[in-house]
Order: sequence, then C-alpha cells, then structure tokens
Amino acid sequence: MRSFEPKIVGFLCNWCSYAGADLAGVSRFQYPQAIRIIRIPCSGRVNNLFLMKALYDGADGVLVSGCHPGDCHYQSGNFYARRRLEVFKNLLSIVGIPEKRLRLAWISASEGEQFARLVKEVTSDVQEIGENRELRAFREDLEEFLND
Repeated sequence: MRSFEPKIVGFLCNWCSYAGADLAGVSRFQYPQAIRIIRIPCSGRVNNLFLMKALYDGADGVLVSGCHPGDCHYQSGNFYARRRLEVFKNLLSIVGIPEKRLRLAWISASEGEQFARLVKEVTSDVQEIGENRELRAFREDLEEFLND
C-alpha cells in the first residue's frame, strides 16, 4: 500500500519566506516535495479566496508564510495576514474542515533550516488528518448539480 502524499500550496512572501525557501534549497536542507510554492509580494496580500480556491481545487493543506511581525517590508502586511487567517480558520471550522489544513508562519530570509523544518511539520500535520475529502466531495456534488 502506498502512503498518502499530500498536496500543499505555500503562499510565501517575496522578501523573507521565499528567500528562506531559496536558502533551504541552496543549502540542500531536505524537506518533503509536497509543497508547491506561490511567490507573493507580501503575506498581507493573501486573500481568503486564494486559500479557499487552493483547497477547493484539491490541495490537502495551505501554508501562508511571511516576514516576522515588525519586519514586514510593507510595514504592517503580516498583521493583516494574521488577522485575515484567524477569520478564515473560524470559517473552516464552521464548514467542517480541520484547522490543521491551514498554517501561518513567520520565516525570515536567513532561516532556511527553519523553513525546511516548517514544511516537514505541515506535511506531517496534513498526513495525520488525511486527504481533503471534505471539499472534494462538495466539489463533486456541485459539479453534478450544475450538469443536471
């Protein structure tokens, strides 16, 4: 039997987290290949619709990572991201999607090893709860309804 390999979408801030991921790669730190990285200008620009679309389209987990609080290149973008993601986590729990499918973290450009550790943790958390069947079932029902 083949083990479950999750699909994780990572929205990474251009200035810090993406650079941290790049450092992890250049330094050859090992981390799971489950993550698909989307480079964004700032974590504060991540809209909740991006997160829902990623989950709806089949991602088993979503990671949003930005600069440490107080170090944002756009001054307060990471504070907006944190506030937005807390609201989204509440929405997920109402809909019946485990909160572990969503993770917010702060990684600076010099924290390549921490980035690799974070991806391992997120992958492990998502493997623990399994495939994203909640939204896949909803999507199939919706498509069936629209095709009738």
